Amino acid sequence: MIVYLDFVILLNVILNGMILLLTNYMIRSNTSKKRLLFGSIIATLLVPLQLLYPNFLVNSLWGKISYSVGIVLFTFGWRGILAICKTVGVFYFISFAIGGGMLGFHYLLEDVFTYSTSSLFLTAQNIYGDDIHLLFVVISFPLLWLFTKRRMDEHVQAKIKYDQLYQVTLTLNGQSFQTTGYLDSGNHLVDPITRRPVVLCDAPFLRKFFSDKDWDDLLQSIVNDDYALLPSVLQHRIFIVPFQVVGGETSYLYTIKPEAMTIYYEEKIIETSHVLIGVQMNTLTEDQHYHCLLHPQLIHFSKEVSA
Repeated sequence: MIVYLDFVILLNVILNGMILLLTNYMIRSNTSKKRLLFGSIIATLLVPLQLLYPNFLVNSLWGKISYSVGIVLFTFGWRGILAICKTVGVFYFISFAIGGGMLGFHYLLEDVFTYSTSSLFLTAQNIYGDDIHLLFVVISFPLLWLFTKRRMDEHVQAKIKYDQLYQVTLTLNGQSFQTTGYLDSGNHLVDPITRRPVVLCDAPFLRKFFSDKDWDDLLQSIVNDDYALLPSVLQHRIFIVPFQVVGGETSYLYTIKPEAMTIYYEEKIIETSHVLIGVQMNTLTEDQHYHCLLHPQLIHFSKEVSA
């Protein structure tokens, strides 16, 4: 069997470089491209070492782990034992995620890449003696690299979102219902007269506080911008708050003064009546993970009931 060592080494430099690049992105490091290239070359040296010295210590389990630690040290430098362990863990996670994905796709599509096509594409054999088309590697690796990066980005964004989700109890019209609120740092909407912060709540949550007729009347009043159509239970609780939309145009938001709002913020219970509830006609999110956009002022300036 002919082994194109130069091609294999070049391919390994590129693949190892992409793994280190994604590792660098995941740990939020600012490692230079030169060090990433140097690290990918160090990682690729394992290929000729395994071919030339099959019984060398680096081929053992502990040898490979030590070599991986060396790759991380050469690439990212010494930043403390905890940082090194974290980086090695991320490095292995990305390697296993992409490598496992490639292995799964290979056996899923092995009937497509039949042995009869081995003369058309450069192939190599894995440890089980199966033919692996290098064209498959070249195509699948970048796709799985992008997929892994995207999934990790979505995970981070979801974690940031869920770290800002808090349980909220709203009391209105003598009724209390609980939902989930999102602490929106970009929400600065305040009633210019009463200086009450505005919390946006969507229709699926707010309609629980009203009868069908009162809810329909409220919606008709907002749609037609007709104060006279408001239900009687809201005649003295409605505030119309002006705000600026994108482009500088002024619009108006119908808000309701509730009896109370309670926010379960970390280990605190924050209760306030100094708030207005903005009526959002539609849902705030497609997945309906939260139904309120909380105002930061409620967290920082409202009264804490207990700890």
